[in-house]
Amino acid sequence: MIARLRGNVLEALPNRLVIDVHGVGYLVHVPLSTFDRLNPLEGDPIDLRTHLHIRETAQTLYGFASDAERDMFLLLIDRVSGIGPAIAMAVLSGMPVENFKAAVVNNDVASLSKIKGLGKKTAERVVLELKDKVGVADGWKTASENAAPSASNDAELALIGLGYKQVEARKSVKAISATDPTVSAEELLRGALRMLNS
Repeated sequence: MIARLRGNVLEALPNRLVIDVHGVGYLVHVPLSTFDRLNPLEGDPIDLRTHLHIRETAQTLYGFASDAERDMFLLLIDRVSGIGPAIAMAVLSGMPVENFKAAVVNNDVASLSKIKGLGKKTAERVVLELKDKVGVADGWKTASENAAPSASNDAELALIGLGYKQVEARKSVKAISATDPTVSAEELLRGALRMLNS
């Protein structure tokens, strides 16, 4: 699994990049949000979070400027029926992550259905499945009520994105954060994963 690429831009188009990593050129599909944020030019150094999607007929590498974008992509393709990589990329290209979270929390199907390729029925399914099946909206609601998202909340959402139930995720994150309230989201996530897999 290729989880991260650090190298130099060989080619840059709005929906895909070719990254040179020690002489190997990786074709990486990126959402417009990542392209706009990084504004990559040929020869520029670049650091992308990635996901390698494997099908019978193809292996496709997707790249993201932030963990939040990659987590949202994985959440959509893993947890919402009928959503594949193409639609997940369209969601990221059509709406910032924070706006997407707010739309799910507020049942704002109208805003979601404006995203190219989503449509009203798919937008309704996204809201329903993310709220009811995964329990993500509760975490997003908590995050939006705080002035800034907490490390605990970020770690909890990452665990949910990885397929853990919200109850398990919250319990393990609370246990880890109780030992050190200043711990970072990444350290919380690592500790919680160790706890859940032991």
